[in-house]
Amino acid sequence: MTAIFNIARTEWRRIFLSPLAWAVLAVVQFITGFVFINLIAQYAAAAADGSELGVSDVVAGSLYGFATVLLLLIIPLMTMRLFAEERKTGSITLLFSAPVSLTEIVLGKFLGVLGFIAVVVVLMALMPLSLAWSTDMDWGRVAAGLVGLFLLMMAFAAAGLFVSSLTREPTIAAVASFGLLLVIWLSNILAYNDSVPFKEVFSYLSLIDHFESLRRGVFATADVVYYFLFSALFLWLTVLRLDIERN
Repeated sequence: MTAIFNIARTEWRRIFLSPLAWAVLAVVQFITGFVFINLIAQYAAAAADGSELGVSDVVAGSLYGFATVLLLLIIPLMTMRLFAEERKTGSITLLFSAPVSLTEIVLGKFLGVLGFIAVVVVLMALMPLSLAWSTDMDWGRVAAGLVGLFLLMMAFAAAGLFVSSLTREPTIAAVASFGLLLVIWLSNILAYNDSVPFKEVFSYLSLIDHFESLRRGVFATADVVYYFLFSALFLWLTVLRLDIERN
């Protein structure tokens, strides 16, 4: 475990020493902040017209829903260098020769990215929290949405980590990660097509359907388990890929 946390700490520091991380945080905050202000204005207008929708529904829920689209573009940028750059610079040889297992290397890098994701989630949580002094919030729903957002990004990161292990070009890793995640995301389209056999399977495999339940405040164990299984699958595939390369 010590090796995993050491690798995670090193990766986390490397991420935040890169201008890319700070640029990504700035862009995410600017765009979500703009959307947040717009949502508040929409809620105020709807409340004036007698709408019974809660601020947690209109503002927090909608903000998290928009954030998923933005982060679908952002997370591949944060995972593209994890192994691709190591391979490109030749430092992956040092990783393979280090007295740690491939599983520890993969988990360490994964935890390093999760540290960055945690910062994104905390910054995003500050927006609905800023409304606490002026309105009643459904904190259970807000918390479920934040948990769902973190789990969704965790799944994004695991898939991006695997794709990064397949190539030596970070740019290719980013584009391929985005393509893979988009295909999995859009699998829910098939779930609503009655002519498609086993449409329930496609519904279950959809990343976004599980998030929508959490965003609505429905905290189901099945949704949480799905994201952990999804992440574990791609982490396992990453270990297998590196084992093939090392041998």
